[in-house]
Order: sequence, then C-alpha cells, then structure tokens
Amino acid sequence: MESEIQDRIEKTVTEILENANMDEMTEYKVRKIAADKLKLDLSLPKYKLFIRQIVDSFLQNQQAKQSEEVEQEEEEEEEEEEEEDDERTKRAAGEQEYDDEGNLIICRLSDKRKVTIQDFRGKMLVSIREYYKKDGKELPGSKGISLTAEQWNAFKKNVPAIEKAIGKMESRF
Repeated sequence: MESEIQDRIEKTVTEILENANMDEMTEYKVRKIAADKLKLDLSLPKYKLFIRQIVDSFLQNQQAKQSEEVEQEEEEEEEEEEEEDDERTKRAAGEQEYDDEGNLIICRLSDKRKVTIQDFRGKMLVSIREYYKKDGKELPGSKGISLTAEQWNAFKKNVPAIEKAIGKMESRF
C-alpha cells in the first residue's frame, strides 16, 4: 500500500473517529464512511487490517487520555482535601486566616463563598460573599451581603425561626 494512500486513510479514519459517537460507531461503519469520502474500495483485506490498526490505536489513546483525566481529578481532590485539612489545623491551633484584602476569614461556606469580618469606614461588617480569582488572588465579588453588628445580631436572634421554617419546608418533600 502506498504511503500517500496510507496517510490519507489514516487522516480520514481518525477524523471520523474523533467526530463519531463511539457508542454507535463500528469498524465497518468507519470503513464505509472512509471509503465514501476517499472514493476507495476499503473492503480489501490489506485495507481492513490497516483500518483496524488505526481504530485500535485511536481507542488505546482515548483510554489513556481518560485515565490521565481521572488521575488528574484525583490529584486535584487530594490537594483540596489537604488544603481543607491545613485550614482546620490552623483554626484548631488558634491561627487566624485572612483573605487577600486583609479581612479575617471566619469560615468557608464553599470553595467560592466565605464569611469574613472586615472594617469598612470605621464600621465592623460581617460579610458573606462570593470570591473570584484574578492574577492568582482571591478577591471579593459583588454577589453577597455585608451586615453591620446590629444587623448581624438581629439575624442571629432569628436563626431559630429560620431553622424551624426550613424544617417545615423539608417535611413537605
């Protein structure tokens, strides 16, 4: 088989596989689509074998990519767990954590939401807000709420009523 024809077949078959629904695609379908595109009779044994090798190689590469992605996700999860453990250790040791703007972080509600205490124009505020990353720093976004000490106390006093209402809502489901 000529090298030019091999290259054309390999390129075409690879394109077909990259754009195919792999749950429905078969080697026969790949060969038929490639034959139509290339205007070649790919039912000859030498072409069948060559296409089978391309398909096998493609599938092995896909499997390797998936394995790498799973490993990467597991590594990221481990890093996040280590960071959370470090934060718990700091809090248990009495160390205080501050955000990139110098506000005291009381707790993290999620990876993007934090409760902080900050001084704003001489007033102490309890802020619950979403953070975003910019240039490697976590900065407070516009989504959130900042409460004065008085507002925080009013909210805190009404937490039992809020919890009771949540309990009633949950019992409906």
